[in-house]
Amino acid sequence: MKIPHAVLLIACGLLLSLRSAQGADMVAIAGEEINMRSAPGTDQPVLWQLGAGFPLEVVSSKGEWQQVKDFEGSTGWVHKKTTQKTPYVIVRANKDSDQQINVRREPKTSAEVVAKANYGVVFKVLGTQGTWVNVEHAQGVRGWVEGSLLWGR
Repeated sequence: MKIPHAVLLIACGLLLSLRSAQGADMVAIAGEEINMRSAPGTDQPVLWQLGAGFPLEVVSSKGEWQQVKDFEGSTGWVHKKTTQKTPYVIVRANKDSDQQINVRREPKTSAEVVAKANYGVVFKVLGTQGTWVNVEHAQGVRGWVEGSLLWGR
């Protein structure tokens, strides 16, 4: 039985959208002051430097380099050796605001607030429960954050 070309295209499109729905390929920076470059190669201009745990979405790869996108949509290139698969997230709520998000003792809005965090704060992911993310900050604070306030999952 011969499958029409249009059916194959639709099937491929559905598979691609399913991958997007399941989540992007995420990495995190594995060291301090890692260079994000404008193109793959150590001879390329540095766009900025990233700190440990900074989460990034992998857009594409070229040899030992990964093209990545950050939580604000900026793209650049990092060497694969400077990334790790350990899951990290970053606070995406309250951009251009002094408001902070709550880090709670338990995964519910009525739970005690153990810390607060500003836009751009990075957390290591310890686990999830429903829409809540169990996080740990580099300074040792642990708690739960509502997932819609974070980017990188």
